[in-house]
Amino acid sequence: MPFILKKKNRKYIYLFLSVISIGGATLFFIVNQPHRNIQAAPIDYTLTTTELVNEYLTHLDASNKKYLNIEGNSKILAIKGIVSQISTNLNNQHVVLLQNKNDKAGVRCTFLPEANTSSLKKGDLITVKGVIISGAQYDNDLELYEDVILAKCNLLLN
Repeated sequence: MPFILKKKNRKYIYLFLSVISIGGATLFFIVNQPHRNIQAAPIDYTLTTTELVNEYLTHLDASNKKYLNIEGNSKILAIKGIVSQISTNLNNQHVVLLQNKNDKAGVRCTFLPEANTSSLKKGDLITVKGVIISGAQYDNDLELYEDVILAKCNLLLN
């Protein structure tokens, strides 16, 4: 005897298949969106490390509204500062801390793999282009200042 669905059950199956199809199409669209090319995009703000850090330490909420975006398209910054530390993170990416001697915090820049950072040394004055991830602030629990974080960085010519 062939399997025959009642009209009421068919309606639920069609609804279920529609929801699955719409969900699948939405997921496909999100996954296949073109990635934002930070290095080809225009710079939104040009600042020194001291200006950016002081802006965050004095007006955290206003600075977050100005530079950060919930959708992930945060502002692209060009930051000029002095190299105070060079390291490598767990993903084998070069991380450079830009910080002046008298600043409470600095700007920590994670470079793209293709960025040429081999010639950098402590004390160099450089300009870095990248997207801001988080701002500087004081952590009461640890009793220290947290740095501004830039990602997808590359060197700009001074």
